[in-house]
This record gives sequence, structure tokens and C-alpha cells, in this order.
Amino acid sequence: MNPLSLSRRQIYSAATAGALVLFGALLYRLVPEKGFSRQETGQPQEGRRAPPLMRKGKAIFIPEGSPYRSHIAVAPVQVRDVSLSRIVPGAVEADPARTVRVLAPVNGRVSELNIELGDNVKKGQPLATIDSGDLAQAVADAEKARATAKLTKSALDRATGLNKAGGLALRELEQAQNDFLQATSELKRAEARLDVIGDNSKLTGQRKITLNAPIDGTITALDTAPGDFIDNTTSPMMTISNLDRVWVTASVQEKDLSFVQKGERVEVSLVAYPHEVFAGKVEIISQLLEADTRRNKVRIAFDNPNGMFKLNMFATVRFFSPPSQRVVIPPSALMMVNDTSNVFVEVAPWTFERRPVDPEADIVGGAVVEGLNAGQRIVVRGGVLLND
Repeated sequence: MNPLSLSRRQIYSAATAGALVLFGALLYRLVPEKGFSRQETGQPQEGRRAPPLMRKGKAIFIPEGSPYRSHIAVAPVQVRDVSLSRIVPGAVEADPARTVRVLAPVNGRVSELNIELGDNVKKGQPLATIDSGDLAQAVADAEKARATAKLTKSALDRATGLNKAGGLALRELEQAQNDFLQATSELKRAEARLDVIGDNSKLTGQRKITLNAPIDGTITALDTAPGDFIDNTTSPMMTISNLDRVWVTASVQEKDLSFVQKGERVEVSLVAYPHEVFAGKVEIISQLLEADTRRNKVRIAFDNPNGMFKLNMFATVRFFSPPSQRVVIPPSALMMVNDTSNVFVEVAPWTFERRPVDPEADIVGGAVVEGLNAGQRIVVRGGVLLND
């Protein structure tokens, strides 16, 4: 055996052994001490951090050791006596029972107008004067009827005297009686016509008639002017409203009519007085919904001695329902997903499911919702961690 060749073989063997030792040491360094798992038991590998949450179908489970557990709070659903409210738009209107439309009793031309829109008037105050040919004709008809009645009365008296003396036939007496009755009826008709017009039946041949205020109030509408010719006696010349007592008329949606009860309290706010709330009661509930808006007219009356309520003012009206048992949850429990309100309900320890709810109203310190039952436990803090 060659000594030199043996030396090389020994050197090669020693180098190979050294390399294997170095590789083993490096492999030992790279593998953690507890890096082996118990695959036969199905347990998670030791040394690997647990996920913050796990999902299985609709259920969301927060495992032990998850940092989410320290950020999530769960509490039972509360049930309280709550009086819900609804806010609806409204407007100030005149009371129809205190409003009068002033009509011209005859055709004619407006010769004088003594008021302007918005003026306050007293009962009996002159409003306008109309020069009317129809009035002159009515006066003439009344005068003619008076003369005819007077003439037939004289004829009847003569016929009665002659009949008693035997100088007149019964037939002629009856004719005189009939003429007098017809003349009397015509006089009553003519005088009734003057009463409707407003003439005092004492002056003859007059053409002008003065319209006087029928009530105390304010001119809230004016549809005529001096020189205007009135040819439609069914169209109002003006409207007078007594505004010492007014209505606030609310337009309530069909779905909110359960909040409206006659005699129940309401709160009214006006845009003109944003820091004041006017308390009232429901007085009139319309029995007819508006076909186009599907809203119901509800009226609340207010005394208005100082004129704070102006016609057509915008108002907001708050209606209150009778107290009843309602589910109340903290606002922080509500989660929004695609415009739908949800909460997370605990179905098992640290296991939650998303449930849709229907918020009905916000109250002090909570939200009234439908879709939950008393005793259910929900996430009241940290729900955003589950709301992905």
C-alpha cells in the first residue's frame, strides 16, 4: 500500500465527516425546539399563534388567546317602557270655522275698495262699493210689487163692500181676492231678493251697494280691485279670517297613523322660532287620506292672541305613542352592511352570528329595534372587528 495514497483517502474521509457534522449543526439551528406537531391527535402545531377569529358558515368563533377577546363586550338585550315619537311636516292654516269668503251679491263694477291685503277689519266695516244695474232692477221690481199690492188691496176692499151690498157677483169678488194674493206673493219675492242683496228696501232707484265685513278678522285673500267688473257672483272677492285661533295641519304618512290619537299631546316647532316648543293636543283627524300622497291631515288648534302663528308658516309636529314594552340596545351595537342594520348575537360562548334588525327610533342612551328578544346576548362593543 502506497503511504501517500492512504494519506489522501484518510484526508478525504475526514473532510466528508466534517461536512456532515457541519450540515447537521446548521439543520439543528434552523428547526425550532418545539416545531414538531402531533398529527395523530389532530391538535394545532405547538408554537404557532392562534388566528383572531374563525368562521364556520354563519358562525364567527373567537378562539382562546385571540386579542379580539379583550376588545369585545357582550351584554343582554334590555326591554323598557318606551313612548316612541314621529316627526312629520306641517303648516299653519286658518280655522275654516273662523273664515268667511266675501261674495258680490249682484253683478256690477267695483267703484270703491276700502281695504288692502293683510288689513285687519272689524265687523260692519265697509269693504267695497259696487255700482250695479242688477241692484237698480231689483229695487224697481220691489217698488212695482209694492204699488201692485197696494192697488189690488184697494180693489179687494171695494169688491168686498159691493158684494155685501149685493152690487157685485161672488165671482168678481173671488177674482179680486186672487189678484191681491198674487200681488202680495210678488212683493214678498221682490223684498226677499233685496234682503239677499243687502238693500234696506227704503231707498228707491239706487244703483250702489256697500259690502261690509261680516266678522272681525284679517284680509287673507283679495281678488278684486277698483274698476273690476264682477260677472260671477259665486267667485269670492276677498277672504276674511279671524286669526285669534289657528290650526297647525300635519301631514302624517299612512304607516305612522298608529301614533295619532285624538286628544293626545303633540309638540310643534316653527322655523321662525327654532328654540321654542308649543304644546298642543290633536283635535281633528281627517277620515280621508289624500289619494296622491297617501297622507292624512291631522289638525292641532292654537290660540294666537299675539299673532305669532302666521298663515302658511312651516312647522314640524312630533306625535307620541302610548308607552309600551320595547327592545332597547346601545347605539354601538348596530352595524351597517349594505344599508341594512345588523347586530351580532351570541349563540354560544364566544360564538356569534349576524342578525338583521329594524331600528324604530333613537332615544336617550339607546336605540329601539325590532328583531330581537329579551334575554338574547349581543355584542355591544367591538362589533366592528366582526363586521368585515
